[in-house]
Amino acid sequence: MRRNLEIPRGKRTLKYRFFEILPGLISYGAIILLFVLSLIDPVLGSVYLFIIIASTLVKAVGVAYRTVQGYEVIKRAERVDWRGRLEDLENPHEAYERLRDDNAKSYHFAEHLENLKLISAMPNEYPNPAKTLHVVIVTAYNEGIDVLKPSLKAVQDSTFPNDRIILALAYEERGGEAMEQTAKILHQEFKGVFKDFLLIKHPDGAKDEVVGKGPNLTYAGKKVAEYFEKRHLSVENTIVTSLDSDNHVHHKYLDNVAYEFVTHPNRQRLSYQPVSLFMNNIWDAPAPTRVIAVSNSFFNVISTMRPHVLRNFASHSQPLQALIAMDFWSKRTIVEDGHQYWRSLFFFGGDYSVLPIRIPIYQDAVLDETFFKTVKAQFIQVRRWYYGASDVAYVGVRLFCKKGERPVPFWQLLPKFWRLLDGHITLAILAPIVAFGGWVPMLMNLSSHIMVAYNLPNVVSVVETFASIGLIVTVLVSFRMLPPRPAKYKKGKNIFMILQWILMPVTSILYQSVAAFYAQTRLMLGLYMEKFDVTKKVVKK
Repeated sequence: MRRNLEIPRGKRTLKYRFFEILPGLISYGAIILLFVLSLIDPVLGSVYLFIIIASTLVKAVGVAYRTVQGYEVIKRAERVDWRGRLEDLENPHEAYERLRDDNAKSYHFAEHLENLKLISAMPNEYPNPAKTLHVVIVTAYNEGIDVLKPSLKAVQDSTFPNDRIILALAYEERGGEAMEQTAKILHQEFKGVFKDFLLIKHPDGAKDEVVGKGPNLTYAGKKVAEYFEKRHLSVENTIVTSLDSDNHVHHKYLDNVAYEFVTHPNRQRLSYQPVSLFMNNIWDAPAPTRVIAVSNSFFNVISTMRPHVLRNFASHSQPLQALIAMDFWSKRTIVEDGHQYWRSLFFFGGDYSVLPIRIPIYQDAVLDETFFKTVKAQFIQVRRWYYGASDVAYVGVRLFCKKGERPVPFWQLLPKFWRLLDGHITLAILAPIVAFGGWVPMLMNLSSHIMVAYNLPNVVSVVETFASIGLIVTVLVSFRMLPPRPAKYKKGKNIFMILQWILMPVTSILYQSVAAFYAQTRLMLGLYMEKFDVTKKVVKK
């Protein structure tokens, strides 16, 4: 049965509108409820607040643990010779005999031996690693050579053979003549480096599309499919990786993805998700965007350690055969990455998951020409991310529908829907409640002498002190993750990398809570965001 995977355009049904309103309704309601309960009885307000603060403390401990665990796992994965392991799969029996007595404790070595045994026993069930191809689609709007060239060079420097990589530069016609010339210069410079270098220009003004990355990716994907058909290349053994213009793949990433693709029997129903680290220009970015960049990097580190909640984010890889079957990415949302998870889940009837790849792809922190342009651009970026709340309606109407129309079993989809909804509500309400909630029961009952209301700010302060343990761990690990300090900066810059964390409460409110409320309010009012505001890429000389 062909499933309707698209987001509706124009007027929504009443059910769809209900779920669009739901995240904002609960978020605003959670804030208002604190004031109402405090007005009725300060004890009620205090208990309500304490439950939220206590859960924050528990989460802070979990953040600290997962951060350290995730960092260590990433470092172990980076030390693996993924090219060697992939070549082992070409002669699995010989490799197994050679390695079986090895007591190596490297990352997933035991699983590697098991994979060699399985492929030796059932060689016809697994694709030939030597015939696996990578298509790397780099999307661009109006970025210059100084942004795009390092991204292409990172692909070139991959340990995966260049003669099995097809690179497609997918650029926008609306980028103008400058983008056209940049594409031609890069094509000339990298011509002959890869199996092929495709220039794919996405036409401007196409119908039934938002102005964003999703339509560009889908147009490029269809052109790649045509290219494969004309040259009689196998789509079945091809992996597609989508990259933003500033993305620098780790040199082992493509090999790692190819290895997982070959060794997983359910390979066509998987997405392969790297760890996105916003570290390319972290030393150049101003303090507020550094805090956000590192915080988002750690969120991705933590997510990779929780595969059951992992979803597509930013750059990811997916089999070409699966993409063709599901008509690539959505052309109707500005958050095509996270939305791709739900689109794939529904297309495959629930038989789909995201496989964590513990190898990073490095991205830029937000950096514009001036400080004020930078902080504004940062807000525009995160409000676009948090517009992912639009997926609540996309999922909700498919969860609460007739059994025969439901694409995924109810009890499988319900916890996923709950985590989606809860995540967006938490983004909106947590920071202001933690920062100011402790004063509400007292201020709403100035004439009351109930001690619990007056002591609550002190209690909250103590809990926040314990919760700051997670922040301290984040600071320590962030220092280990930073790229080398550029020679143009003195050692004193290290001090600012510590002091910047005093901005955490401010950035949490302005760039998390306010941005989340902004996105949810627009959904409540039906003021849909249908233009992808591209974050300007500035390279600091």
